[in-house]
Amino acid sequence: YPPSQQADVEMALETIPKDSEIDEDSPILLIVEDNEDIRLFVKNAFKNTYHVIEAEDGNEGIEKALAFIPDIIISDIMMPKTSGLQLCETLKNDERTSHIPILLLTAKAEEKTEIEGLDFGADDYILKPFKLKLLESRVKNLVASRRQLRERYSQEIILKPMDISIASIDKKFIEKTQAVLDRHITESDFSIEDFSKQVGLSRMQFHRKLKAVTGLTATEFIRSQRLKLAASLLKSSDVNVSEICYQVGFNNPSYFAKCFKEAFGCLPSEFGKK
Repeated sequence: YPPSQQADVEMALETIPKDSEIDEDSPILLIVEDNEDIRLFVKNAFKNTYHVIEAEDGNEGIEKALAFIPDIIISDIMMPKTSGLQLCETLKNDERTSHIPILLLTAKAEEKTEIEGLDFGADDYILKPFKLKLLESRVKNLVASRRQLRERYSQEIILKPMDISIASIDKKFIEKTQAVLDRHITESDFSIEDFSKQVGLSRMQFHRKLKAVTGLTATEFIRSQRLKLAASLLKSSDVNVSEICYQVGFNNPSYFAKCFKEAFGCLPSEFGKK
């Protein structure tokens, strides 16, 4: 990614309060709105459910979205510097943020704006002024819908990763992630830091993106792929279980057997006989 953009992302990360509890698994909502009163209104509505991050314009919104990889973004359309439509188009075409649901706020009642917003990749829109209950309901539905997709992907990725029916930009991310792992799957000391670096993301970006798209953490993703490879080897070769255990990157046969049984319902020694 361009060095200037990376610098902006790093600067955005520095805005986190030092005592902040934001971590890789925190639910994060980003509100992008140049009107301070509306920002505060939204923040107060969601502060008990999400870590709410604020941005005053589209440029800052893009920087913070890339830095934090939020679970959902609420953005005004009419803003200085970069509009909500431009923000939407930028984030939906970036593999780091393409999966994030975006809800646009607009004061324009024209149908053209609504169509424009959806053309730019927005997931939903609300006309101002809006009732809080409506906003809460739309956010809840978008997040629930994303969760259902994620649960489906998490099953598909373990069973048949090449058949996943997801947005092409997310599919490219999964393919790149899979290609990196394929090169290192036999290495028991392959770390999450190495993994994220080779995919081209920070650890936090990688963790949140992978979890959002597949429902799996990086550790779970690695384990699931190792077990899938082990199952394939058990069916197609005469190599013994201990050798396969080390061949797929596990360094403890009893832990390998435990994980295998959790995934496939039987011990590896029984699986090959089925």
